Amino acid sequence: MKKLSSSELRQAYLDFFKKRGHAVIPSASLIPENDPTVLFTTAGMHPLVPYLLGEKHPAGTRLTNVQVCIRTGDIDEVGDDSHFTFFEMLGNWSLGDYFKKEAIAWSWEFLTGVLGIDKARLAVSVFAGDGNAPRDEESAGIWRSLGMENIFYLPAKNNWWGPAGLTGPCGPDTEMFVITDRPPCSPECSPACSCGRYLEIWNNVFMEYNKTADGKYVKLERPNVDTGMGLERTITILNGLNSGYETDLFDFAIKKLEEMSGLSCTSDEEIKRAMRIFADHIRTAVFILGDKNGVTPSNIDQGYVLRRLIRRAVRFGRKLNLAAGAPSELAALYIEKYKDIYPDIGKNAEKIRSELDREEERFSATLQQGLKEFEKVVKYIPTKVIPGKTAFRLYDTYGFPLEITEELAKEAGFSVDVAGYQAAFSEHQKKSQAGAKQKFKGGLADNTELTARLHTATHLMHKALQQVLGSEVEQRGSNITAERLRFDFQFERPMTDEEIAEVERLVNEEIKKDSSVVCEEMSVAEAKDSGAIGVFESRYGEMVKVYSIGFSKEICGGPHAARTGELGKFKITKEQSSSAGVRRIRAILE
Repeated sequence: MKKLSSSELRQAYLDFFKKRGHAVIPSASLIPENDPTVLFTTAGMHPLVPYLLGEKHPAGTRLTNVQVCIRTGDIDEVGDDSHFTFFEMLGNWSLGDYFKKEAIAWSWEFLTGVLGIDKARLAVSVFAGDGNAPRDEESAGIWRSLGMENIFYLPAKNNWWGPAGLTGPCGPDTEMFVITDRPPCSPECSPACSCGRYLEIWNNVFMEYNKTADGKYVKLERPNVDTGMGLERTITILNGLNSGYETDLFDFAIKKLEEMSGLSCTSDEEIKRAMRIFADHIRTAVFILGDKNGVTPSNIDQGYVLRRLIRRAVRFGRKLNLAAGAPSELAALYIEKYKDIYPDIGKNAEKIRSELDREEERFSATLQQGLKEFEKVVKYIPTKVIPGKTAFRLYDTYGFPLEITEELAKEAGFSVDVAGYQAAFSEHQKKSQAGAKQKFKGGLADNTELTARLHTATHLMHKALQQVLGSEVEQRGSNITAERLRFDFQFERPMTDEEIAEVERLVNEEIKKDSSVVCEEMSVAEAKDSGAIGVFESRYGEMVKVYSIGFSKEICGGPHAARTGELGKFKITKEQSSSAGVRRIRAILE
């Protein structure tokens, strides 16, 4: 295997697929636009859903990129050898162009030719078939023709993707693994095991079915290919390392933490875990704060996740005896590391560091408040055990981490009912998940007529906001369901009732004109010169879609109505603060 750095692997991947007719597209924002199902972009395919569903992509039918992603579902696992909250996903896509034969052959060529992995050290899995779809003998046959011998047939839980919601594109996948030196755990040992013998390195998803509302799987006329290779995991494997935290993506950060703390990462498992969590969470915070649609810490949605990550990092920083300002100091190293790859990180360097400092200060104040409440609690507890519900209230109300409650309890001669705390926490999670399911019921591919109308109205509202409040108004994110639109924009103060009414009037005036919604494809440079608004990417040769809707002209890739007259009456239902310097509007169509 070739030992490659992270930058070398990124470039090698993009160059490989560019030579095979793929357009290199930029990473989309970490903050999904018009996708009510997720808070963050969690996979390379998320920003491409409209095109996987049939819309024409301006760059063509073959695409490749490196997509920044965030997943926090397994945040408690961060700190082990392989879990991260932020990661980069290398991907290539066929939008109704090539299919299994080409995708598998190129995977084989890249793994064995470019990365130099010994063919005997590779294994693959394919879909074993079930009542919904047949065994994927086509993929298995292609692998055999290339010389692959280690082929495993696995069930849907291992080798089937999607749909993302209740309905939509889905299909079998074929996953690729590097075989380690670990012996088989049993005669049935396979990539489905968690014994560590097989390390997943790449996944090709073949979206050849559409799941209908009645649960049927219907063959798509134009199937797609969606692939994903995790950067962190791949360079770990290529360089023969035990952990992603030992790669060039983290080694400099860990070294800095050792310098700041005076501790060694290898001296103790708890110290190692604390350093890894601190390094991971600050890296993720840098990317959220530095994103073109970046949010700031708050108590809702993405801002809440960001706040939790920063405060969790600070909490583990306490275990390392890190001084105030450590998050910002480490962030400076990440900014330097990534600013040339992701220019927005460099552009927002000052914002990143100042927001980290501000949130660290806020958390210090929160800890002080929680400390006072803790002192009240211990005065009135008849036993020497702090009830689990009380410990959870300290966490939920005051942001007081369980670990700190346990530390203080021990110093005061108390213990904590951890089982009771976990039960209260679990109950809270169930309620939150139930609420999230209701909130995000629109589904990843919720391109219904209603959402298309609201999406179109969002364009008109954006332009109206600029006319009423000034050209400095910039979109900071949006979330659209079939019931309402939510729009975040950069603005320092609350809107007045008169300003809200004027925005409504301007939008409804355009709706009454019943203008056609016109879509044109052009380069980013042409779009900018034409006066279109939107996020202008650094790759000026890229083709984009520009929608002209009444007085609005904007770069966009979402679903739209055919005419403004279809929208009905536009009404703003709420205007409020989202985070520092960012306002949030909720609106409906009546």
